[in-house]
Amino acid sequence: MWQDFKKFALKGNVMDLAVAVVIGAAFGKIVASLVADIITPLVGVLMGGINFTGLVFKVGKAEVMYGNFLQSVFDFLIVSFAIFMVIRLMMRFQRKKEEVVDKGPAIDSKEALLVEIRDLLKNQKTL
Repeated sequence: MWQDFKKFALKGNVMDLAVAVVIGAAFGKIVASLVADIITPLVGVLMGGINFTGLVFKVGKAEVMYGNFLQSVFDFLIVSFAIFMVIRLMMRFQRKKEEVVDKGPAIDSKEALLVEIRDLLKNQKTL
């Protein structure tokens, strides 16, 4: 049983998943700090320091705190936009990196001429 568990735990997919979870947790902290320490204060300054958490309406003796819900939705929108922008930036760098990739050996002029002749012969046969 120990050997089976060891084989399972050391498989590539399980290890990749473990690494992804750890990196995801660290990335979550970065995004949370970005939102809490940079984006939210700037949005607060632009919107005049609006805080939705104090919004409440009373129904009899009960208090419906819809402001907490609105603040959570607002925080979600900020976090999702921040993640979108970071991923978009990362994809832009990845595209530039892919463009630099070598496309294989270059065809010399003799080979290019042979390819052109072959294509012309194919076209003549199909006509």
